[in-house]
Amino acid sequence: MARYMFAVRYADHEPSEEEFRRLCVDVPVFDEKLADAGAFVFHGGLRGGAKAATVVRQSGDDFLITDGPYTETKEHLGGFWIVDAADLDEALEWAKLASVAVRRAIEVRPFEDRDIEELLAASAAGEL
Repeated sequence: MARYMFAVRYADHEPSEEEFRRLCVDVPVFDEKLADAGAFVFHGGLRGGAKAATVVRQSGDDFLITDGPYTETKEHLGGFWIVDAADLDEALEWAKLASVAVRRAIEVRPFEDRDIEELLAASAAGEL
């Protein structure tokens, strides 16, 4: 079983009251489908849009902390699912249902499932 993240991006504004109410119905229905299939791991929404972001950067021996998103963009990460799927094809089928639930595009990203030793070996072999 592989693990995937489904990222939900929003335009740089909060959902309307109507959209928020619809999400409060459709997203739990999708979550239940995932859970019934044993694919649900975690789901979370992010509060406050991009304006709620804080960025921490190392700057020499100090840290720079700034308000706002990491980059200036018209869209921001608004929420996500973490799901287990047999492979990318199965993850994409789930992502289609997620897209229907939130009425937005879903970015599907696989998790790195190798441990640090495996990653170091792959890097040394030029396989990354």
